[in-house]
Amino acid sequence: MKQCKYPFFAALVAMTILSGPLAAQGTAQTISTTRVDVVQLATGYRASKINGSSVYNGNKDMIGTIDDLIVGPSDPLPYLVLSVGGFLGIGTHLVAVPFSSIQIVDKQLRLPGATRASLKALPEFKYAPD
Repeated sequence: MKQCKYPFFAALVAMTILSGPLAAQGTAQTISTTRVDVVQLATGYRASKINGSSVYNGNKDMIGTIDDLIVGPSDPLPYLVLSVGGFLGIGTHLVAVPFSSIQIVDKQLRLPGATRASLKALPEFKYAPD
């Protein structure tokens, strides 16, 4: 009789075969789905396209640019990070505003009632370190 070169591996295979079917551990997960109108959704605004876009107030004055779009870990609603003031990124003030406060009028992003001064008065947004 020939001796097995890998006795541990042979024992593991034998235990697996003899133990019967294995049950998955943990709790069952469910995924809920929602029917989406994909044609309408496709005409929406992608984050990659709105980053860097200008934001205007109700008077059509440019009040800032979009620096980023963020979804928080506990709040599924998106926020826009706006860059206000400064020149070429120097002296800029970052603020976070809910995406729901933005209106899209004639392909222009508007934040009604806002001014550069009112946005600069908001607490400064700082990115968390990576």
